[in-house]
Amino acid sequence: MVDTKVDLCGITMDNPVIPASGTFGYGYEFAELYDINCLGTFSFKGTTKEPRFGNETPRIAECPSGMLNAVGLQNPGVEKVIKEELPRLAEVFSKPVMANVSGFSIDDYVYTTELLAQQEQVGWLEINISCPNVHGGGMSFGTDPCMAADVVKAVRKATGKPLIIKLSPNVTDIAAIARACEEAGADGISLINTLMGMRIDPGKRKPILANTTGGYSGPAVFPVALRMVYQVYDAVSIPVIGMGGISSAEDVIEMMMAGACAVEVGAANLVDPFASRDIIADLPRVMGNYGISCLRDIIGAAH
Repeated sequence: MVDTKVDLCGITMDNPVIPASGTFGYGYEFAELYDINCLGTFSFKGTTKEPRFGNETPRIAECPSGMLNAVGLQNPGVEKVIKEELPRLAEVFSKPVMANVSGFSIDDYVYTTELLAQQEQVGWLEINISCPNVHGGGMSFGTDPCMAADVVKAVRKATGKPLIIKLSPNVTDIAAIARACEEAGADGISLINTLMGMRIDPGKRKPILANTTGGYSGPAVFPVALRMVYQVYDAVSIPVIGMGGISSAEDVIEMMMAGACAVEVGAANLVDPFASRDIIADLPRVMGNYGISCLRDIIGAAH
């Protein structure tokens, strides 16, 4: 019998698999397909202070071994999420959920964090300072250690619940930004968000995406994500959540050996809605293949 339990910022999860924000909606959509209580938890759709329609279409472009998206944080706004989405989620999910918070100013982050942190269902707050698909905010906070620290300090005052800061790979020194977040009061780091990319339609002679650029995700980014998780694990003493191209139980093991105590599964959910469920189901077999009896024992093993 293997032990798949992990601890994330003081909360024990049955397994380390977390569907990533933006790929799992508010959970109940997937609950129509299977019992989502098999998940460790999930990070619900990025939520902002005000409702957002998102970017113009086209928003999605296919790529070899992945996809580009420029959805632009479409969501109904934090007050509607609390009033309508979370009650629906409570009907199908009995575990603490991870709330993903996005913003365009520090005040935005604080406002949304305060409201979501008051919800009993919310176990962790994932503060997204790394979205590449919005203008006037998002990733700009996550590309400079001082700006990242300013956001963390502000939201730290807004809640005592665990704060996990989601970082961008579109930087020169991700370890420096992770350290700045830890020093400012972060309880954990999640990485990586998507890589910036684009596609061009040769027939139309213009970018495929209305936003011109988008976030590249999928299996092709896994080696980049793995490298950055490895670096950040060495740079901080707080938990790390690894994400980026994870699509199998083998990938989970590799990411945990790089230093992740949990993982997020993103694009794979869009290709196969059962991806996260199937990865969890396959974990015991893969653990057995490598002689792993307890997942907690392999965190950072490659160091």
